[in-house]
Amino acid sequence: MTSGQRGWLVPYVLLALIWGGSFYFIKLGLQSLTPAGVALSRLALGLLTLLVVSAVTRTRLPSRSVWVPLFIAAAAMTSVPWLLFAYGEQHISSALAGIINGATPLMTLVAILLAFPEEKPTRQRVLGLVVGFAGVHIVMGVWQGLVAGTALGMAACVAAVGCYGFAFPYVRRHLTGGPNASALTPIALATGLMIMGTAQALPLTMLTGYAHRPIGYPAVLGMLALGCLGSGLAYILNFRVISRADATTASTVTYLTPLVAVAAGELLLGEHITWNQPVGGLLVVLGASIAQGLVRPQRRRPATSGG
Repeated sequence: MTSGQRGWLVPYVLLALIWGGSFYFIKLGLQSLTPAGVALSRLALGLLTLLVVSAVTRTRLPSRSVWVPLFIAAAAMTSVPWLLFAYGEQHISSALAGIINGATPLMTLVAILLAFPEEKPTRQRVLGLVVGFAGVHIVMGVWQGLVAGTALGMAACVAAVGCYGFAFPYVRRHLTGGPNASALTPIALATGLMIMGTAQALPLTMLTGYAHRPIGYPAVLGMLALGCLGSGLAYILNFRVISRADATTASTVTYLTPLVAVAAGELLLGEHITWNQPVGGLLVVLGASIAQGLVRPQRRRPATSGG
């Protein structure tokens, strides 16, 4: 293994473990907390972690000129989808939520094609989307019919992934790729998102309640892991992979998180995995890989006459 590979491989693997384990940590939190309480805890602990990092690295908070786009981005990237995932996991397994989350690259591509007219819907992208969304339907087992609670849980997780799909191109256009890009360091951007997300989640939690039973150690440990690691350290690891490898390499971690989520659900929670969930999950990953150009279907070469 070369020194360049060692430079990004360790944070890459850690990132996959942290983000893949997030769905297990959500389950732990839901033992004591409401979905809004889980989202608020994740945001507040992530904010605290990033404020410490900002202080150590002497990173300034974002300027006032970006607070409005940060508010919109935080709703689409943190507070709303994290609330939806927590709500969804009240009705479905953490493994299934993690598999649905694997459709994030597909939703992002759809949003990019809609938001950026210069991005053309090539045959390869269309094929990837068709394969990927077929995988989503297989994951959900639509041919079996869905119990009302299960359908609501899946719908909430799909809606959360849809939020991610909107968030990434929005951030690209208005924050990281716009006129504000030079004034926003990665740590400042992440901290700004946590500030706005916490501000959004707080009033909802006050209305719906923070906990539904006395808070036990599993919920505390789950929220510390989810907030400090998943919402704090993970951002730093992600940016490190991008700087030491490239953005494409960093984006592929999304393909590993469903595997970690399934393993954690099966081993730590004893969740039952049906055949269609991993099969559909593999199709989602394959579709996303095709759409992003990581896997290219081979074209048949015209036959040539021998001589």
